[in-house]
Amino acid sequence: MAVLLPLPLAGAYDYRVPAGCTVCDGQAVRVPLGRRQETGIVWGAGRSGLDPAKIRPLQAVLDHAAPLPEVTRRFVDWVAAYTLSLPGAVLKMVIPVPEALDPPAAQVAWRLSGAEVPGLRQTPARDRVLRTLQTGVPMTTPDLAREAGVSPSVIKGLAEAGLLAEVPFAMDPDLPEPDGDHPGPTLSPVQADAAKELVLALGQGYSATLLEGVTGSGKTEVYFEAIAAALRQGQQVLVLVPEITLTTQWLGRFRRRFGADPAVWHSDLTPARRRRTWRAIADGRARVVVGARSALFLPYQALGLIVVDEEHEVAFKQEEGVIYHARDMAVVRAHLGNIPVVLASATPSLETVANVEAGRYIKVDLPVRHAGATLPTIDLIDIRRFPPEKGDWGQSWLSPPLVTALERTLEAGEQAMLFLNRRGYAPLTLCRTCGHRVQCPQCTAWLVEHRRLGKLQCHHCGHQQPLPKVCPSCGAEDALVACGPGVERVAEEASRRFPQARVELVASDTLAGPQGIAGLLERIERKEVDLLIGTQVLAKGLHFPMLTLVGIVDADLGLSGGDLRAAERTFQVLSQVAGRAGRGERPGRVMVQTFQPDHPVLQAMATGDMRAFREAESEGRRLLRMPPFGRLVAVIVSGETADAVESVARALARQAPQGAGLEVLGPAPAPLALLRGRHRWRLLLKAPREVRVQTVVRQWLGGVACPSAVRIQVDIDPYSFL
Repeated sequence: MAVLLPLPLAGAYDYRVPAGCTVCDGQAVRVPLGRRQETGIVWGAGRSGLDPAKIRPLQAVLDHAAPLPEVTRRFVDWVAAYTLSLPGAVLKMVIPVPEALDPPAAQVAWRLSGAEVPGLRQTPARDRVLRTLQTGVPMTTPDLAREAGVSPSVIKGLAEAGLLAEVPFAMDPDLPEPDGDHPGPTLSPVQADAAKELVLALGQGYSATLLEGVTGSGKTEVYFEAIAAALRQGQQVLVLVPEITLTTQWLGRFRRRFGADPAVWHSDLTPARRRRTWRAIADGRARVVVGARSALFLPYQALGLIVVDEEHEVAFKQEEGVIYHARDMAVVRAHLGNIPVVLASATPSLETVANVEAGRYIKVDLPVRHAGATLPTIDLIDIRRFPPEKGDWGQSWLSPPLVTALERTLEAGEQAMLFLNRRGYAPLTLCRTCGHRVQCPQCTAWLVEHRRLGKLQCHHCGHQQPLPKVCPSCGAEDALVACGPGVERVAEEASRRFPQARVELVASDTLAGPQGIAGLLERIERKEVDLLIGTQVLAKGLHFPMLTLVGIVDADLGLSGGDLRAAERTFQVLSQVAGRAGRGERPGRVMVQTFQPDHPVLQAMATGDMRAFREAESEGRRLLRMPPFGRLVAVIVSGETADAVESVARALARQAPQGAGLEVLGPAPAPLALLRGRHRWRLLLKAPREVRVQTVVRQWLGGVACPSAVRIQVDIDPYSFL
């Protein structure tokens, strides 16, 4: 038999089945590999013609674990072939916690005892523990401490006080089961019609549907109806989201709709919880799973529906290891499983729109906001005409019209948001004596100042260092200055301009996990925050009824550069941010600061003419044979020695494939020519849509010798060009 191991190996290895032992395809087995044992999956019959004496026997059959479904095994093979990845590396994404295949160990967990303890001092930490256990799911001390954000001593104290009871169990606890018959909200006629189309697709085989609706139109409640129908049919459902840590509001809505929480999957789960969740998915007990892109590869026993929320988000693109786009692979997984997939977005990707226009996808529209809310008005502020006025603190970043609008909004008791998609205090630190720019020692990137932390940081490799007191180049003292704004700098200005306002800074590096995010959202909803200042994490589906003004500090950021999707991505981000305004009863307003008010992206935002923008963007891509009207493959050569990397890159260029419509650009040093200490060169293959680029690339790379110290990485359908 052939056994595939979840390791970076090129294929399955053959093993002998001992006499009296029975195994089936998909079965987990323990096999020898060199001097150690590994857990793998039976991948079919072995090769014929091998000497039986040289085939090692398997060591054990893990028959307590559910076999890997046949559709999951086909998905592994498909993804490996499409992305030119090693099958074992893809299987590793299916089995990210091999210990999940072991029998569950006997454990002790905690549940609420139901006892009342008069006089016990209540603390925020104790309250968090008690709230966490209200779901009824017993939790071990490490899991409970992590989930509630407390130390184990808090749990011990509650147990000694009698509020917690021990629950011995030798198997995974049952998960709360979402109820498909749980009453939901009343949908508008438009929402009801859209939901009906999604529901009718269930059980009818493969289909791909774009659920497009303006921000605030209720797309979530619409696809919740499809989830409810799938639950009633006994199916599992997967919901992919771009940022699992930002789903606090989504999870609350799900809980109210279905009476229980879904199973959650992401990289920050504790090992024990990952094991339990994986097993619950594999044996079908986890009925609804919400997760980041990696959740797509889990071994669902009865998957009947996939939903990709915010399908346009670049966060669905995996850039390391096995390189794939989760949205596209979700469509493949649905096709292999003969089930429907729903792609939801207010600003769908050009690739998805092209598939709708070609008849490959169905489209369902939600053209108006729910419950009578109206879309915000959008004003473009030409910074050349209304430049920021310098304050007592120095450089200012807010124009007079935006400052006036903020003052009026805060005076009216409403909430406002300032958006700048740049973390930290300043993107560049410059010596005003010699012009030296402080750069990362491991990357071709400037270090970003994070004044709150008192550090300079690289956002590519994570390198950190204190802010130098003297210039590293010329030795001048007090000569280093911050150049340009980050969100910290905008927050500093806002706090000085509006000293009475309660300002909250929100960025990926200031969010302290799910508990911190939940606390932030509660403060906003209780109106304990007047002014939000943050990055694109604020654009991802959050709903604040009292938020009536959104100010975009620098709309030009991202419009330039060599990224073919720069205009589309900027339009999506800005439109999503603008959609946070006026989602309640009060009308919203968006003010956009720009040096390019005539830019097509900003004109499309201001006029609301999304169709015209898409048509212009599509025509430009079509003329250049760029995606979605052509194929791209990036080849990235990297290594610790610059000369060796350049040599391999030039050898690849000399062997560039020839053929009708094929074109190879490069080689050239990557924009990030040094990343995490590795030198990088890039080549880009362009091809017509009908060309099987995997075959072309496989033959191309096979003709070039590559030393072990140099790595060649292939990115089919690249999104990043750095």
